[in-house]
Amino acid sequence: MTAPRTTADGVLADRYGRVARDLRVSLTDKCNLRCTYCMPAEGLPWLAGPQLLTDAEIVRLVGVAVRRLGVTEVRFTGGEPLIRPGLPGIVSAVAALSPRPRISLTTNGIGLARLAPALRAAGLDRVNVSLDTLDGARFAALTRRDRHADVLAGLAGAAAAGLTPVKINAVLMRGVNDDEAPELLRFALAHGYELRFIEQMPLDAQHGWDRAAMVTADEILAALRTAFDLRPDSAERGAAPAETWLVDGGPARVGVIASVTRPFCGDCDRTRLTADGQVRNCLFATEESDLRGALRAGADDEDLARRWQAAMWGKRAGHGIDDPSFLQPARSMSAIGG
Repeated sequence: MTAPRTTADGVLADRYGRVARDLRVSLTDKCNLRCTYCMPAEGLPWLAGPQLLTDAEIVRLVGVAVRRLGVTEVRFTGGEPLIRPGLPGIVSAVAALSPRPRISLTTNGIGLARLAPALRAAGLDRVNVSLDTLDGARFAALTRRDRHADVLAGLAGAAAAGLTPVKINAVLMRGVNDDEAPELLRFALAHGYELRFIEQMPLDAQHGWDRAAMVTADEILAALRTAFDLRPDSAERGAAPAETWLVDGGPARVGVIASVTRPFCGDCDRTRLTADGQVRNCLFATEESDLRGALRAGADDEDLARRWQAAMWGKRAGHGIDDPSFLQPARSMSAIGG
């Protein structure tokens, strides 16, 4: 077997030839919603303060990834990243790195209307906002919080601040909101947002995911085609998770991230850093590699880079959801970061 690459190579490669250039950084495991498909109503045992990476530690590790390991895109996630007090400063420090990575944020949108101008000024390039329904009562039932208007305001605020393209992430659930696909797309088109439907994945804290209950990509597309003409997008997909279609001839597009039924593991270019400083080489990994301990023990950037490379070298060929031996990660999506 070929030996892992060294930091002199300047990349995060695995044994299958994939190179990670997209870093997802979770800033907190906490969230101000309680979505039924993510966590129980009472929430989860949150990480204690000392377990979390400090702002400076986050910036240092992102710097190692960007300057030494070839990362070109940084996405801040959570939990809910907008509740991290130091977020604008973190964004500003990452935007000052050379070479400068593209910087984005995945959020539930609560508080985004207020924070969008400051985040844009700090260097944030764009946002993805989660929105599963256009019905306020249904939103309250799904999230256990009456904050629908705040999310809509966040979308508008992001667009006004220039955090474009503003993308919407929507998860359809059978018997809950699976009747809303065309309506969600009409809303996105009317406001100039880019809509991405995401197949529900086995990352809930309750471990209650059921493939039979999941709304598949084929079902999503069939629902959209009752109201729109969809044609395959000829643009090169590359490592993008979304497969896209032109809507009514274009230029507007809609995407579907079919992580379960149409996995794209062979083209994956992502690496993940949790809020407590663990490297995850796959969203569905059952093992993690600790960078926080090494960092706090005095490791230099070269050592941190080598540890990160070793973590990525062990990445599996695929997530294996269809394999009988598949085990759902112990951590839920809110603790992993998307």
